Amino acid sequence: MIDVLTAPLNYAFMQRGLIAALLVGTVCAVVGVYVVLRGMAFLGDALAHTILPGIAVGYLVNGANRGALFWWALGAAIISSLSIGVVSRAARIREDTAIGIVFAAMFALGVALISTVRNSAVDLSHFLFGNILGVSEHDLWRIALFGTVVIAAIVLFYKELMVVTFDPVLAATLRLPVQAFDLLLLILLAIAIVVAIQTVGVALTLAVLVTPPATAALFTHRMHSMMIMAALLAMLAGVVGLYASYYFSIASGAAIVLVSTLMFILAWAGSRLLRRNS
Repeated sequence: MIDVLTAPLNYAFMQRGLIAALLVGTVCAVVGVYVVLRGMAFLGDALAHTILPGIAVGYLVNGANRGALFWWALGAAIISSLSIGVVSRAARIREDTAIGIVFAAMFALGVALISTVRNSAVDLSHFLFGNILGVSEHDLWRIALFGTVVIAAIVLFYKELMVVTFDPVLAATLRLPVQAFDLLLLILLAIAIVVAIQTVGVALTLAVLVTPPATAALFTHRMHSMMIMAALLAMLAGVVGLYASYYFSIASGAAIVLVSTLMFILAWAGSRLLRRNS
């Protein structure tokens, strides 16, 4: 059993992958609590896809430099998140409609740009499907830096974000800048998504944001407890998923998401059983 646990750690790429899984799991789980409580799952999925134009432009300008691609992706995600807020308010339409408009436009632009890049299926695949085992030391520093920024912002504005999340009317009564905090949350979500892209890719980012907090919500309704539990569940799913990827030769991002989903199913079944017996 000890050999099973230690054998993968003989490889530097597994060590970096485990650290990345722990960092990304923590950041995405904490931000994901707001995604679950505010019903922002569609927004999270949309933002994950709106980074495609940034990736494509970054590739055209800087080639396959992953550090440069990260910054272009981050810029596209932030622009998209701000555009959603501006369109929904300026055009006086529902936020989900604004999300659909921006999502469709950015995704189409990304597809159009990627179609002009030769060999894009190979060079950009780690952004589309994730490649946590390809994380470098520089990638880890970027993940740690932006993860710290996200967590620090949530800790600093925890009370304000909680009031805005649960009772926007009370927040307005207390003269809190509701729109500013909504935009802040969109930016934090955008950063968390770009941080997660390299580990699980565009296709699976939503699961990393939603599944651990949804699992934690089965056990507690207190926000800070939900954040802590979601982070622990996400880290556990990351570690178990990476070990499963190593021993069963399956895609690491998919393994992490499948483990996280299995944890949700077991927690949901267990909670129903407990309620039935009580």
